Amino acid sequence: MTLTYIWSGFFLVGFAAALAQWLVLGDATIFKKIVDGTFESAKLAVMDIALPLAGVMTLWLGILNIGERAGAIALVSRWIAPFFSRIFPQVPKDHPASGHMVMNFSANFLGLDNAATPFGLKAMQSLQEINPKPDEASDAQIMFLVLNASGLTIIPLSIMAQRAILGARDPSDVFIPCLIATFVATLVGLLLVAVKQRIKLWDTVLVGWLGGLTAAIALMVWGMTQYMSKDDISNVSKLVANLVLIGVIAVFLIGGLRKKVNVFDAFIEGAKGGIQTSITIIPYLVGMLVAISVLRHSGVLDWVVKLMAWMFAQMGFNTDFTPALPTALMKPISGSGARAMMIDAMKTYGVDSFVGRLACVFQGTTDTTFYVVALYFGSVGIAKIRYALTYGLLAELAGVIAAVWVAYLFFH
Repeated sequence: MTLTYIWSGFFLVGFAAALAQWLVLGDATIFKKIVDGTFESAKLAVMDIALPLAGVMTLWLGILNIGERAGAIALVSRWIAPFFSRIFPQVPKDHPASGHMVMNFSANFLGLDNAATPFGLKAMQSLQEINPKPDEASDAQIMFLVLNASGLTIIPLSIMAQRAILGARDPSDVFIPCLIATFVATLVGLLLVAVKQRIKLWDTVLVGWLGGLTAAIALMVWGMTQYMSKDDISNVSKLVANLVLIGVIAVFLIGGLRKKVNVFDAFIEGAKGGIQTSITIIPYLVGMLVAISVLRHSGVLDWVVKLMAWMFAQMGFNTDFTPALPTALMKPISGSGARAMMIDAMKTYGVDSFVGRLACVFQGTTDTTFYVVALYFGSVGIAKIRYALTYGLLAELAGVIAAVWVAYLFFH
């Protein structure tokens, strides 16, 4: 029922806001803007998201099937099993879901959104196979979704590229702030869900993995900032990301050929699921994106930003960060909308301004939680999402707070 209330609320709040603008401000065009936005969003959901996703899904589900037949997914599952058995205790040992989740997280780390989505959908489908209540999100699915919503990305390639296009002096200067803020969001999301699910956090294996990951990220950041120029960072990031992607395909193919698997037939068998998955998610995407469009075009977000700026000013806080808030508010509900607001902030205030940089950090901190919920749960027909959305948004809030803090630390 949570999604029902949220989805209805988007429409009703948007309608109320539009009605107020018409009756109070005399803006008779507001309803046309909202209706035009609904048509645009419906088209966007099908033509620009679902159909292109069908091609990507077809490719990567085919590749994943080769990996499964070759035993690569099972190998990854065994390697990650000690850690995953702690945070996903409901997932059986050596289950393919572990390997699929690792592939999804790895693609997200490298900023490979196009590859991460098929891996994530496959992981959700694998988790659904062991879900005792098919219409209700399991604990494992909630943990997986919240970690996805926190959006941990080590290399924010698209953001650095956009800054370079707009003429930033140092396009990669948001790299470390993004990494810190997104790591905070992910850690908070993991801890919140772990406490809710009564997972033993002081387990030596869990502490070792989290400590090791933290140390590895810190060492990588230190090495890049101490010994590499901005161009080197950008070039190495692109090289590593694409090398890992093509390397995964090569390893799966080699493994399949060594095991005498008919790799082309395996690819075709797995690829067939890509079209079906893309068709399944269309109603969920259309419904959520149209509702978001109504809220956005009604001007509600603008009012919220102005109200928050006034509130922070009354409390005596510095309000220099408030012009960047539209990006943070839009990110949970629309990735493209948040990207547009990030670009608008850089153009309006300057690509190297405090607001412009903070908007970039917001964009690189978390993921589109409402979209992720609609996409992942919709792909397996889950209607009862339990506390997944609430905890995903709390992780996003932690990321936003961390983003403001690091932006003041680095750029103010």
